[in-house]
Amino acid sequence: MVPIPWSQVRYWRCTGCGICCMYYNVTLKFDEWLRIVQKFGIGVTEAGLNKLYLAKKTDGSCIFLSKSNGVYYCMLQDMKPLACKLWPFKILSRPKYGRSREAEFNYKGRRLYVYVDPFCPEIRLGKPTPIMISKVIPEFIEIALGIRKQQIYTTGNFLPRIQINKNLYRLI
Repeated sequence: MVPIPWSQVRYWRCTGCGICCMYYNVTLKFDEWLRIVQKFGIGVTEAGLNKLYLAKKTDGSCIFLSKSNGVYYCMLQDMKPLACKLWPFKILSRPKYGRSREAEFNYKGRRLYVYVDPFCPEIRLGKPTPIMISKVIPEFIEIALGIRKQQIYTTGNFLPRIQINKNLYRLI
């Protein structure tokens, strides 16, 4: 699926459905690969032609995907790869998927292009909510730029503190 501009997304939240961990290969940066291998051993990763990946279970899901009380979660929370932290968002310095004006996001005077993978079942289309604009997208950008490590709005760990109220997020 072709990613869509952020400005077409009313809201997004992680509900722990696990789809991202079941259908996508997680590409690792070398330092991520090294940390994971040092902690868990080489068997939890796979090598491609030019890339390193998290290994998959026999059912095709990520080796670190686990389920508890009907909700999937990542057992790598303390060292989750950047690719996992950012999905389903893509933060780019240049437009890659077209519709550049709709994908443009001004972050502290810096022009970035933010796209969203519509394969995620928690994407809701429409005019972005205030929390999408002021909290969610900036957090994704800060994670992508290496400014922030801790996830608050961009992870399923935030779920108990968010409630959807009609068209807006509301903190509870």
